[in-house]
Amino acid sequence: MMNTRWRTAARGVLRARARWVAAALCLVTVPLAAGQSRQAPAPGTPAPTQPAQGGQPGTVTAAPAVVPRTFTATTGLMFNTVRPERVADFELLLAEVQQALAHSTNPATQAQAKGWRFFKAAEPGPNGTVMFVFVVDPVVPGEDYSLGKVLVDAFPDAAKIQEIWKLYTTSVTGGGTLLNLSAVSATPVRGRGAAPPAATTPASPAVPGEAQPAAPGTTTAPAPEQPQVPQNLPPDRDPARDPVR
Repeated sequence: MMNTRWRTAARGVLRARARWVAAALCLVTVPLAAGQSRQAPAPGTPAPTQPAQGGQPGTVTAAPAVVPRTFTATTGLMFNTVRPERVADFELLLAEVQQALAHSTNPATQAQAKGWRFFKAAEPGPNGTVMFVFVVDPVVPGEDYSLGKVLVDAFPDAAKIQEIWKLYTTSVTGGGTLLNLSAVSATPVRGRGAAPPAATTPASPAVPGEAQPAAPGTTTAPAPEQPQVPQNLPPDRDPARDPVR
C-alpha cells in the first residue's frame, strides 16, 4: 500500500518537472524567434533605407539663396563681364529684357524702365571680357533690378524662361557688381579743400604819359597756352573682382 502511494507521488513530481521544463523552453524560444523575425525581413519586403547624407550622389540639395539687386542711392550702376565669344547671346538676352520692360503692365516695373539704360563699354574688361554697364537713374527705392525677375513677370511660360535664361548663364563670367552713387556738390564748402581768396595789391593812380610798372610776379603779355598731352592713368579698382563696398 505504501509503495503504491510513493509511486503515485513520484509520478506527480516528474509530471510537474516536465511542465516546468516545457514552460522554460517556451520562454527562451519565443524571444529568439521574435529577434530573428526582426533581423531577417520576409522575402519581397524592401530593406529599410537610411536617410541620405548631404553631398552624396542622387541627393537633392537646397538651392542657393537669390540675392536681390536693390539700390540704396538715387543713382546706381551694375557691371556685367561677358565672355567675348558670347557677346551676341548676351545682347539677345538684353533685347528680351528691354522688350519685357517696355510691355510690362506692372506699375513698379514701368517706373524702373523709365530710368534703366543699358550700355556696352568700348574698352576691354578684366581678362579680355566685354563689359556691359547698366545705368539706373533715378532708382526706384526698394525695387529689385534682377534680370530674372523682369523676365519671369513678362513670360509665364517656363520653357521660354529657361531658353532665355540660358543666354545669361552661358555668357557672364560672374554675378556682376552693383554700385550706389551719390551726387557731388559743385559748390565748394569753405574749410574743406576750398582755397582762400588771393590777396590783391591796390593799384597806383595812373599818371598821364607814364607807363605803369607791372605788378610783381606778372608779365605784360601771357605766354601762349601749350596743348596738354593725355597721361596714362594708374590702374583703377576693378569693379568685377574687387567690388566697392
